[in-house]
Amino acid sequence: MEETIVLYPSPGLGHVVSMVELGKLLLHHHGRRGNHQFPVTILLTTGFWDTPTITSYINSVSQAYPSISFRRLPSISVDNSQKCSRAAIGFQFIRLNAPNVLHSLQEISESYKISAFVIDIFCTSALSIGKDLKIPTFYFYTSGASSLAAFLQFPKLDEQTTGSFKDQPDTVFHFHGAPPLKAIHMPEPALDREEPAYHDFVVYFCSGLAKSDGIIVNTFEDLEPISIKAIADGLCLVDSPTPPTYYIGPLIVAADSQATVEHECLSWLEKQPSKSVVFLCFGSRGTFSATQIKEIANGLERSEQRFLWVVKNPPNDEKEKQTEVNSDVVDLDSLLPEGFMERTKDKGLVVKSFAPQVAVLNKDAVGGFVTHCGWNSILEAVVAGVPMIAWPLYAEQHLNRNILVQDMKMGIAVEQRDEEDGLVSGIELEKRLRELMESETGKELTKRSLEMKNKASAAWGPTGSSTTTLGNLVELWKQG
Repeated sequence: MEETIVLYPSPGLGHVVSMVELGKLLLHHHGRRGNHQFPVTILLTTGFWDTPTITSYINSVSQAYPSISFRRLPSISVDNSQKCSRAAIGFQFIRLNAPNVLHSLQEISESYKISAFVIDIFCTSALSIGKDLKIPTFYFYTSGASSLAAFLQFPKLDEQTTGSFKDQPDTVFHFHGAPPLKAIHMPEPALDREEPAYHDFVVYFCSGLAKSDGIIVNTFEDLEPISIKAIADGLCLVDSPTPPTYYIGPLIVAADSQATVEHECLSWLEKQPSKSVVFLCFGSRGTFSATQIKEIANGLERSEQRFLWVVKNPPNDEKEKQTEVNSDVVDLDSLLPEGFMERTKDKGLVVKSFAPQVAVLNKDAVGGFVTHCGWNSILEAVVAGVPMIAWPLYAEQHLNRNILVQDMKMGIAVEQRDEEDGLVSGIELEKRLRELMESETGKELTKRSLEMKNKASAAWGPTGSSTTTLGNLVELWKQG
């Protein structure tokens, strides 16, 4: 019977893209070694966080990679009469899909031998399904080893603490393999112990990691040696053995797959001096209040640096830092300070909603990247050799910021005015931009980033760490 691998991402473009890239990697590995390419099936939920962007993305992947097929699970809606958080609704939605996942795996098993079932951390409800069907079940952890090290320790942290982390502004948690983290910088689902999402995230999901057959991580050994060693030494799980971990990164989207038409910003970058432009982009979901947008504009203008800035519409709630709606209808005249575009026209370019980030980062003109510290964005900058200014917004991004600044030493952190509103002043941004682009510190960060770029390339060389690890993992699946 022909073999196949089934992948199950959680909803949301970022998670789907990461899982698709893993599927591409598995196909590429087999093709490169002259082996028959076994097909990859990706299970997709229907009804939550679905967007037209995801639909068009899936269609493009299906056309380009016939060996990757998508299986849509039946549509499900979630009752939110209890007025839970969006995270809690999302977690419940995934849990309600468990019978659909079981049915899909059973149907696929009629035609193929499923060599491995790979799930996202938020899809932990599928872990027992894979185990019951005697299918080797692995996690694909789409962030880095440092946050994985912390997540493995979250269940023990839950046992050792009381009260909600959001109410402990002065508490700092210390983790094996990761820099210290303020309690209020924990991922949002972990902040409120009374909210349904808390138990799902801190206990259920993170405990599931320890019960899997292995954890695949999108990083490479030279990037996070401290975290990887702590996990390997068993320091992050004291009550159970640590599952085998497989570091197969950096796994990022190819530059030519982000846009079929050349974006205006790419031709603009071609005309700028080498390493002179700061690129500001905050992911597919990162967004700012109108007040913060004006502060960014003031900081850019005061810094006198060349810049390429992606601006999105503010959220309906000024306290929100992420959005699922990414409209290309953005009224820059109302959002930016009066006369800003005219005064900065010789130094900067503002684009609405989207820029092909990988392609931008690989342009010679780009010398710095202001990022929300999403893991995919960090890896894309690492591969391009671009130093960063770290401005975390949500999820595990504060953990990523800490490892980027303290351990990797490839970034500078912005300071927020206060923890309540999270606002970063224009003066603070100006200071960090000048530090990155003009100071000796910035030169050191650039040097370090270029060195890590070479190490990232080496990880995927013929005898590189990620090449070897992926080969061992695939061999394990074939032998199963």
